[in-house]
Amino acid sequence: MMRDMILALTILAAPASAQVAPAAQVADAARAAMAQTGAKGLAIAVIDRGKVASVQTFGARNAKGAPLDPTTIMYGASITKTVFAHLVLQLVDEGRIDLDVPIAKYLAKPLPDYRNLDAYGNWGDLAGDERWRAITPRHLLTHSAGFANFHWDEPDRKLRIHFAPGSRYAYSGEGIMLLQFVLEAGLGLKVGDELQRRIFDPFGMPDTSLIWRPAFARNLADGWRIDGSVEPHDDRSRVRAAGSMDTTIADIARFAAALVRGDRLSKRAHAEMRRISLPITTAAQFPSLTPEAPPAKRHPGIGAGLGLVAFSGPQGRGVFKGGHNDSTGNTMVCVDKGKRCVVILANDVRAEAAFPALVRAVLGETGVPYRWEYPGLKAY
Repeated sequence: MMRDMILALTILAAPASAQVAPAAQVADAARAAMAQTGAKGLAIAVIDRGKVASVQTFGARNAKGAPLDPTTIMYGASITKTVFAHLVLQLVDEGRIDLDVPIAKYLAKPLPDYRNLDAYGNWGDLAGDERWRAITPRHLLTHSAGFANFHWDEPDRKLRIHFAPGSRYAYSGEGIMLLQFVLEAGLGLKVGDELQRRIFDPFGMPDTSLIWRPAFARNLADGWRIDGSVEPHDDRSRVRAAGSMDTTIADIARFAAALVRGDRLSKRAHAEMRRISLPITTAAQFPSLTPEAPPAKRHPGIGAGLGLVAFSGPQGRGVFKGGHNDSTGNTMVCVDKGKRCVVILANDVRAEAAFPALVRAVLGETGVPYRWEYPGLKAY
C-alpha cells in the first residue's frame, strides 16, 4: 500500500524562500519523480503572486498512451471539499448560513427523520443520539462532527457519532455530505448549480463539474493503481461535495489562484477559511478515527481550516489539501508569502510518493505536514 512505501527520492534543489521554481526546473523535477515512482501521468500548476505562472503535463492519460494535456479531464477527488468550502463561505458572507449555528436551525424536521436518502445516506442512523443537534457547519468543514470517514467504514455500515461534536479532528467525507444536505434540503439550493454560478464560471473553469458531462469523454484520464493495473474513469452521476469533481489542471490552477487571492470572499471570510479553527491532535490523518496522540507525538502548528488543513512552517502560514482514491493522487499547497501555490494532479496513485519532494522543488521548504498525511513515506 502507498502508506507503507519507502522511497528515497532525490529531486533538484529547492528554490529560495518566497520564490517559485522556473518552469524548466519544475519539468525536470516532474520527470525525475515519474522515473523514480513509475507513475504514468502527472500534471503540475504553479501560482506565483496570485497568478498562474505555469501549467505543465507529463506522461499518458490512458493505457493506449494518449498524452495527458492541460485540458485532460482528471479526478479532483477530495480537493472537491475545498471548492465546496469556498461556496459555503460565500453563503456565510451573504448571511445565508452561520458557521456556528447548529444545523438543526436550517432543517424543517429533526435530522434522523430524513431516512434512506439514496443521494446522501441514512441520517436515520442517528436516531436516539441527540448529539446531532450540536453539530454546526464549522464542525462539518473541520471534520469534527464525530463521524467515521463514511458510514460504510463502520462494522454494521451505520452512521454514528463517536465523540462530542467539535471536540477533536477525525476526517469525514460523510460530514461534508451532511453539509451539502443542509444546503439543499434546508436552504433549497442545488449545490452543483451554485458551484457553477459562483465558482466555475467566474473563475474561468469551463471543464470542471461535480457531475459527468458527455463532452468529458473526448479527453479523459484513466488511472493507474498501486499495483500498476489500470482503472477506467468513472462517470459520476451524482453531485457529491465530498469528492465527485472532475476538473483539469488548467481549471484547478485558476481556482488555486483565486483561492490564494481571496476572490469572491470578504477579507474576514477568506481569513476564516485559512485560519486554524481546531488543532489537530492525531499522529496521522488515517484511519480517520485514530486515537488522539500524546502531545509529544503530535505535529505542531497544524490544524483544521475550513475545507483545508492550515499549518505554519519556515515560510510562515500556509494551507494544503490532498485528494486520493485507488488510482488518483492530488495535492494543493498554498503559502501566504508571495501568494504562491503548487497543485499536482496525478492519474497514477504511485505519484503520491513524490509529492513531498515535488512540492519542495517548486516552493522550497514549506513545512507541509506530510508525515501526518502520508506517515509511511520516507521521502522528506
